[in-house]
Amino acid sequence: MSRNMYESKLPSSLCSLWLCALVTIAATRQAAVADDQPNILFIYLDDFGWRDASYMGSDFYETPHIDKLASQGMVFSDAYSAASNCAPARACLLSGQYSPRHEVYNVGTAPRGNAKHRRLEHVPGTDTLAPKTRTWAHQLKRAGYTTATFGKWHLSSDPLPYGFDVNIGGTHSGGPPQGYYPPHGKAPGLQDTPQDEYLTDTINEAAIKFIRDNRDKPWTVYLTHFAVHTPLQAKQELVEKYTNKQPGKLHNHVAMATMIQAVDDGIGRIVAALDELRLRDETVIIFFSDNGGYGPATDMHPLKGYKGTYYEGGIRVPFFVTWPGVVQPGTKSAEPIIGVDLYPTLCEIGGAKLPDNQPVDGVSLVPLFNGEKTTLGDRPLFWHFPAYLQSYGVFDEQRDPLFRSRPVSVIRLGDFKLIQNFEDDVVELYNLREDIGETTDLSAPNPAKTRELLSRLRQWQKQTNAPIPTTPNPQFDADAERAAIEQALSTKKARSK
Repeated sequence: MSRNMYESKLPSSLCSLWLCALVTIAATRQAAVADDQPNILFIYLDDFGWRDASYMGSDFYETPHIDKLASQGMVFSDAYSAASNCAPARACLLSGQYSPRHEVYNVGTAPRGNAKHRRLEHVPGTDTLAPKTRTWAHQLKRAGYTTATFGKWHLSSDPLPYGFDVNIGGTHSGGPPQGYYPPHGKAPGLQDTPQDEYLTDTINEAAIKFIRDNRDKPWTVYLTHFAVHTPLQAKQELVEKYTNKQPGKLHNHVAMATMIQAVDDGIGRIVAALDELRLRDETVIIFFSDNGGYGPATDMHPLKGYKGTYYEGGIRVPFFVTWPGVVQPGTKSAEPIIGVDLYPTLCEIGGAKLPDNQPVDGVSLVPLFNGEKTTLGDRPLFWHFPAYLQSYGVFDEQRDPLFRSRPVSVIRLGDFKLIQNFEDDVVELYNLREDIGETTDLSAPNPAKTRELLSRLRQWQKQTNAPIPTTPNPQFDADAERAAIEQALSTKKARSK
C-alpha cells in the first residue's frame, strides 16, 4: 500500500497530526546534525610571523582581539607551515599532502634569482593545484556544510571547483588585487568596493554577511586574508597612531602595524557578530599563517630566518584553536604540528570522511584539542623545496647572501631538525629544544643522529617520489657567484659603520 493510499483511509485530523510529527522528527534530526557539526571559522593570514601577535611577544604590533581568542583556547608553540612561501603552503593545506605529491613547489614555475648564481637546474613543478584534488572543502561540503572562501586563493583561477560555494576575492594572484585600496580589477565580489575602503575591512565585512545569511545551517568560512602580504600599504587612518608610538626592540614597522591592526579589528567584529547571533558556542575558530614573516618588515627572534628560508623563522608560525566545550581555555601545547594536519582535523571536526584514493599525509589534531592525547607519538615532519628563492637584500639569517633558500629537504623528528642542502650535499643538524635559534650545527659532533635523520628523510623522499635536483645549471658561473657574495658582504659591512 502506497503512502498516499494509506493517507486516504485516515481522518484528515489524523493525517495532519501524522504530517506534523514527520516535520518535527525531521527538524529534530536536522538540529541534532547541526549540534554535531560546529561552524568552522578558519583564519589564515599571509606572511604573519611567529611573533607578530601581541600574545606571541610583539612589542609594537597590537592584536587585542586575537590575543583574547588565543587565551580562550589552546596555543601551539611548535606549529609549522608545510612550506616557507605562499603557493606551496596553501597547496599542502588544501590537499593535506606534502609538496612532492601535488608538485606545487614555489610561487610560479620559472627559475628565481640570477642564473649565474644557481648551481643546479631547479624543479619547476606546477603553479596550479590539480583540479582532480579533493580538498577538505569538498569533504565538508559533502557532509552538509556551506563553504566560503574570502580573500587570497593563489592555487588556480577560481576556487569554486575546489569545494567552495562562495568566493570573494580569490584568484590566481598571490597579492592583493591592485593593492589594498580600490579598484580591485576583476577580483570576484570586489568590483563595487567603496573607493576609500581598506581591502582587509572589505573581506571581513563580507565574511560577516555570509555568517548572518547562513546562521541556521552549518558553515565553514576560510578567511584567507591577503594581509599582511606586500605591498606594505598602510591603512591610512592608523598611520598617525603608530608613527607616534614608541618603537619596540623587536618590531617598529608603522605600515605593518596598521595592516595587522586592520586584521585584528576585523576579527573582533566577526567574533562580536558570532556573539550577537548566539553562534559563538557553536563555532570552532582556528588561527594559522601560511609562512614566516616578511624579513624586511618584521622579526621572528629568537628564531632564525623569515619567509622563504627553511630555518625556523621561515616555517614556524602562530597557531591556536578555540572550541567551546571541547578545548580547555588557556591551554598550551608544544607538540610539533604542520599544515597538512589541518585536512584530517577539519574533516573530523565536521564529521566528514577523508577522500577515497587520495593520500592524506597529515593526522587529525582533535585528540590534542580535546585532551585525549598530549602527543601524537614519534612522527617526523617533512619539507621539500627543489627550487630557489632569491634574497630580499636582508641576509643575516639565511645560508648565503644571494638566496633565501637554495634547493633543500628538511626533516624534524622530536627535538632534532636536519636540513639537506642539494647543491653541495652539506647537511645541518640542530637541537631545537636547546637551540631554537639554530646557531650550532651538530651534524659533525652527533654523526649518529645525523645518519638517522638523513636516512629517514631519504626514505620519505623515495616514498613520495620527491624530485631531487641533480642536473648542473650550464649558466652557473662560480666566479660571478663568489664576486656577488663578496659584494653583498662588503655592502653590508659599509652600511653597518
